[in-house]
Amino acid sequence: MDAKDILGLPKISLPIPQEKKSRPQKDSQRKPDGISREVYALTGGVAPLMPSVDVNQLKKRHQPENEKITWEWLSFTNSARKDDLKLYHWVRVVNGAPPTGDYSFAKYNKSVDVIKFTDEEYEKHLTDPSWTKEETDELFDLCERFDLRFVVIADRFSSSRSVEELKNRYYSVSRAILIARAPSPADVSSHPLVKEPYNISQEIERKRALSMVLSQTKHQERKDAEVLSEAKKIMESRMAAKAAQDAELAVASNASPERMEKTTALVDTASPSNIQATSGVAPLMSMAENAAAAAASLRAMRVYLRTYALDKMVQAASSSAGLRTIKRVEQFLQELKVNLKPKVPTKAVCAEHLELRKEILTLLNLQKLLQNKEEGSSYRESSYTETPDTPKRLQRGIDQDRTFVPDSVSFGAISTERVGKRDQKRKGPGREAPSSPANSNKRPRKLKATDS
Repeated sequence: MDAKDILGLPKISLPIPQEKKSRPQKDSQRKPDGISREVYALTGGVAPLMPSVDVNQLKKRHQPENEKITWEWLSFTNSARKDDLKLYHWVRVVNGAPPTGDYSFAKYNKSVDVIKFTDEEYEKHLTDPSWTKEETDELFDLCERFDLRFVVIADRFSSSRSVEELKNRYYSVSRAILIARAPSPADVSSHPLVKEPYNISQEIERKRALSMVLSQTKHQERKDAEVLSEAKKIMESRMAAKAAQDAELAVASNASPERMEKTTALVDTASPSNIQATSGVAPLMSMAENAAAAAASLRAMRVYLRTYALDKMVQAASSSAGLRTIKRVEQFLQELKVNLKPKVPTKAVCAEHLELRKEILTLLNLQKLLQNKEEGSSYRESSYTETPDTPKRLQRGIDQDRTFVPDSVSFGAISTERVGKRDQKRKGPGREAPSSPANSNKRPRKLKATDS
């Protein structure tokens, strides 16, 4: 029983259309030239292990039609040999004419020109108690034979002499002969043997030190590396301390005594009216200190790019300024059609660019100070015009400091005019002072005093 029996549907299978799956098309690969069809079918298009290049694709060498080239087995002689030995090799022959000239590798035969001396020169200039004439002759013969290979010469030498002793004898004899044969010592002063004589003690010490280094253990090498690293740290700390000291000296030299006195006087006499004027000194001082510190850090680096130094000096010059001021400086440079960074950063160009930035910063600071001054003066004038009845502080100070000089007429008594004004202030507007006998008695006395 299936679902159709339960639902009462007829058991007629309806044909279901099947979609045909499309086969992916194979990429048609063209058989490369130079490979047979069978080999290409076996590989199945896989790249071969060894590169296959068609001979027809190679560049053919241009060969004239009338040139006939053959290779022949011919004999040759070498000028470097003195026994006239004949050897054979294959030679490229063009049109039946064999090549002429010396053997091509004879030019590489280089020999040392060993100085020769006579018996008279030996007796006059070359005598040495530790060397005999026979040993000296043997040494020079071996030097000419083995081209100054002193290790081989020491092995072939008849007596037991060290390599350093053989070198010292050869170079001392050659130097003495050169000086003796020259018309004057100045003529051979530039010769290597005369200019830099052989030093046997230095050579022995050098080889001893080299043998000590080569015979060191791993533990000794680690200890030497630690000592060198500590020495490097000490040198860096000393250089940093010296750079800081140089920066302090530069700042102290920039700030002259007169300038320091002016700045201290400005600080001591600071008041609300002149604080804005003295505020412009601080950026200039900090700019100089930052520039000196940047120069000291660059001297400590020793090696640096000039563009890096320019960036450091620009940052030091604009460190005391705000972000808006820096943007105004860049805008000022763009208005002057000057690049923010020089295209050709030579030493002179970088110095002029830095000087221009400093001048622009100084100009902006002066403009700011001038604006603050104008705003302060306009504020004081407006405050005086708004309250005319209020006396000025300056005038009050002048009145307070002025000494009182009494009039000769009103000395010892009160003038009638001042008393009348004082009575009016006490009465107020629209009021009359009550008459009293005391007042009536006092008034005539003052009038009489004034009349008299």
